[in-house]
Amino acid sequence: MALLARVSRRIVPRALSGPLLCRAFSAEAAQSSQESAPPAPIIRESADRVKWDYRGQRKIIPLGQWTPKIAVDAYVAPNVVLAGQVAVQDGASVWNSAVLRGDLNKITVGFCSNVQERCVVHAAWSSPTGLPAETTIERYVTIGAYSLLRSCTIEPECIIGQHSILMEGSLVETHSILEAGSVVPPGRRIPTGELWAGNPAKFVRSLTHEETLEIPKLAVAIHDLSRSYFSEFLPYSTAYLEVEKLKTSLGISV
Repeated sequence: MALLARVSRRIVPRALSGPLLCRAFSAEAAQSSQESAPPAPIIRESADRVKWDYRGQRKIIPLGQWTPKIAVDAYVAPNVVLAGQVAVQDGASVWNSAVLRGDLNKITVGFCSNVQERCVVHAAWSSPTGLPAETTIERYVTIGAYSLLRSCTIEPECIIGQHSILMEGSLVETHSILEAGSVVPPGRRIPTGELWAGNPAKFVRSLTHEETLEIPKLAVAIHDLSRSYFSEFLPYSTAYLEVEKLKTSLGISV
C-alpha cells in the first residue's frame, strides 16, 4: 500500500500539470501575439471611384456588325433592351421592359409609332410563307402592352391591342384595328379598314371613317406623352426643381 501511494503521488501531479501548463502557455502566447500585432488598416472608398452597375442588363446590345440605331428625338425607356438590327425612327417611343431582338433579322419602328410596356418584337431568319421575314412597324402605329410580334408587317395607322400575337408573315394593312388578345396566324392578312378579333383572328366589321381618323390621333397623343418622359433624361432636366424643394424644406440655402 505504501508503494502504491508513492507511485500515485508521483504520477497524478504530472498528468494534471501537463495539460494545464499547455493551456496556460497557449493563452499567454495568444495574448502576446494580439498585443504585438499592428492594427488593421482602415480602407476608405475613393471619392472618384467609378460606380459600376452589375445588374447585367444593357439597353443597347451590338451583335457583330449590327448596332441598334435610335433617332435623336425618339424615346426609349431606361430598362428597354435593343439588340442587333433595330432601328427606332424619329418621334417613336419604346416603353418600359420592352424587348426588341434584331439578332436574326431587321426590326424597324416607324415615325411616331409606339411599342408599349413588356412587348417582345423578334424577327426570324426566313418566313415559311415566303413573305419578308423582317419585322416592320410603319408610322403612326400603336402596339399595345404585352404583345408579341414576330416577322410581321404593320402598315401605317394601325392599332394592335394588348396581349396580341402576330406570327411569321402576317400582314396588317393600313387603317386596321386588332382587338386585345387576338392571335394572327402565320401568313394571315388583315385588309385595310377592318376590325379583327379572336384566336385565331377573324373579321368583325368594317371601320367607320371617324374611327380611322382616330387611329393616328392616338399615336400622336402617346408621342406627346413621351415628351414629358424624354425631358427627364436630358442632361439638364427638371430634376433640379425637386432638389431645390428638398433643400428649402430642410432649411438649406439654395
